[in-house]
Amino acid sequence: MTLARDVFLVDLPLEDARERFFGALGEPPLESESVGLLDALDRVTARPVVARLSSPHFHACAMDGIAVASSATRGAREGAPVVLRLGSEAKEVDTGDPLPADCDAVIMIEEVEERGDGTVAIRAPVPPGQHVRGIGEDVVASEVVVGARRRLRPADLAAIASTGVCEVEVVRRPRVAILTTGDELVDPSVVEPPRGAIIDSNGVLLAALVMQYGGIAQRYPRVADDEALLLSALDRALAECDVVVVNAGSSAGSEDFTARVFAQRGEVLVHGVAIRPGHPVVLGIARRGGRKIPLLGIPGYPVSAAICADLFLRPVVERFARLDPPAEEELEVVLARKIFSSLGEDEYVRAVAARIDDRLVAFPLQRGAATIAALSRANCLITIPRFQEGIHAGTAVRARALRSRAAIERALLAVGSHDVAIDLLAAAVAAKNIEIVSANVGSIAGLVALAGRWTHIAGTHVLDPQSGTYNDAAIRRYGPREDVALIHFAQREQGLIVARGNPLGLRSLRDVAERSARFVNRQKDAGTRILLDVLLTREGIAADALVGYDRIEFTHVGVAALVADGSVDCALGIRAAASVLGCDFVPIAREPYELALLARDLEDPRIAAIIAALHSKELRDEVERLGGYDCSHAGEVRIVKAERN
Repeated sequence: MTLARDVFLVDLPLEDARERFFGALGEPPLESESVGLLDALDRVTARPVVARLSSPHFHACAMDGIAVASSATRGAREGAPVVLRLGSEAKEVDTGDPLPADCDAVIMIEEVEERGDGTVAIRAPVPPGQHVRGIGEDVVASEVVVGARRRLRPADLAAIASTGVCEVEVVRRPRVAILTTGDELVDPSVVEPPRGAIIDSNGVLLAALVMQYGGIAQRYPRVADDEALLLSALDRALAECDVVVVNAGSSAGSEDFTARVFAQRGEVLVHGVAIRPGHPVVLGIARRGGRKIPLLGIPGYPVSAAICADLFLRPVVERFARLDPPAEEELEVVLARKIFSSLGEDEYVRAVAARIDDRLVAFPLQRGAATIAALSRANCLITIPRFQEGIHAGTAVRARALRSRAAIERALLAVGSHDVAIDLLAAAVAAKNIEIVSANVGSIAGLVALAGRWTHIAGTHVLDPQSGTYNDAAIRRYGPREDVALIHFAQREQGLIVARGNPLGLRSLRDVAERSARFVNRQKDAGTRILLDVLLTREGIAADALVGYDRIEFTHVGVAALVADGSVDCALGIRAAASVLGCDFVPIAREPYELALLARDLEDPRIAAIIAALHSKELRDEVERLGGYDCSHAGEVRIVKAERN
């Protein structure tokens, strides 16, 4: 077959692309299988479940007490009780016991007066059926216990079991083929991936999403960038699966074959959707033996893959499995920073949100189709409609919750300077059900956010060139106009991160300038960038003397990674980042890394938990093992008083 129409990079509006694709797919045929009760949890019934037995299947006593014939209690009253003999006229029973054959009622033990001579006194008549569960009270044999197209919950399974049914017929889960393509891909198990190799995280991502959506993921061996090999893998997947997903190769490069092989085995309906990230998605249909098999070509960048899976793969799996879409909780969040967006595309922006005072504040995370860390860190997703050019800071917008609302509500937001030890602190307080969510924006931006009440905590290490002290001057210049508490985290080493063995023999910033070493810098207003500029001024070195002064990376581990893979020769950063990435380190300065917050927030139990964790020997030892940290004063608090006019 050939391409049905030339639609690549037309970038159809999302609603048009979905209508074209799902309209062509229609309603997949209903296929079922019989499974045991525990395997049926969260599955959808293919047809009604009919009771094999009545529930209960005998007259059952509903209370502890005595079973009696109700007629024997006629005329009983307080002043003239009816006396019955235990064992013959009144029989002791427990809840759930079969009702004795000659009885039709049960009297609760609390209402029975034992006389001590083998008899009991009854001081009120009882009606027939009192405290008796009759045969079929819940369900009568042959009645429907659970209807068709019902997602089975634990209570449903218990009801089915109570009628003597051990297996149910449920809708068969669709088998989804996951084909990842690319010469550069290697398995996550490879200990030392070669330069240029990309770990195949998307195969794991897509398979896990399929399972979460209610399907069965069938991962196939990775396919090289070869059209014939991809076509062969597609043929195998079409023969074995209900849905086929090809990851990567969906764009228009010389080695992007997804649309082409789809066209050879079916019909390409869509090639390009007006969304960001994820616009080069391919959607098609193949036909095999009267069956329609959806074909999805999902872009290779991780964030693009996640967005496209959510928009297109999830509805496909749900159609086959007859599952209703999950209820998505929406939040109203207030943006802490402006989001820029291009007109013409629906854009999806991941963010971290937390409650600060009376509002949920959302901090957008680093954007880009390849920023896979944002997939894990984000707790909400903001959609910018394609006809809206960005959203201003302070605007209230709707966001989709990616975690439970309870988790978002109790989260503690930390923005500002990046430090690898923050993750260890987060792990320490997680045991107390406190989650720290963070965004790395630099020390100054963190203090500005604290002043605007956009964060709970700001990590900071800003050197004041005039006094030689850290943080106080920056707080008074950029921070809140009220008392600020500074929690000491650690004294840490800053220095040159260099390749193992320090092949250029770099010992100072002057060496970096004079030997034209390739350098990578931090963003403006980052504490490390401020330190660098102070050191250059002291040494009389012009900024443009550093080759790469204008090249920016946003974290310590980010610059260390560039040094480790040979992209640059050196960077200014902390020793711990150098150690983690296997680089060497030349110490230049020592500085305090502190956590800034409003002094009035010291009463917050979450802050108390952070301070307690910083005082613990376990956390201090763990941080110091990273290298370059002195935590002997961790957890100490000092107050920077607001200047009073």
